[in-house]
Amino acid sequence: MILGQEIIYNFAMFISKIMDYQNLSDEQFKRRFGVYKQTYRKMVESVKSVEADSNSASKRRPKPKLSIEEQVLVTLEYWREYRTYFHIGTSGQLSESTIGRIVNKTEKML
Repeated sequence: MILGQEIIYNFAMFISKIMDYQNLSDEQFKRRFGVYKQTYRKMVESVKSVEADSNSASKRRPKPKLSIEEQVLVTLEYWREYRTYFHIGTSGQLSESTIGRIVNKTEKML
């Protein structure tokens, strides 16, 4: 497999793992991420509203690799497990600095 294809495949696997968490029961979700699904949804709404406000007055930016929902999950995973940015990033073929920016940005918005 070519390196570029491997990265895309690994990134897709990372995203599919995150999407699998939507099928967890409320208790399982709480156990995995430390918050209930309802709290997670409120967090996502909060980040989306702050993001919408900041995007209206900001310059053009490249499209993020992760959706807001996924960014909140990455942040929750960091808070819950205290894994390093490196370990979270290698799970989804994202750089350590990208994960750090995602976590820091999401923390500020919340």
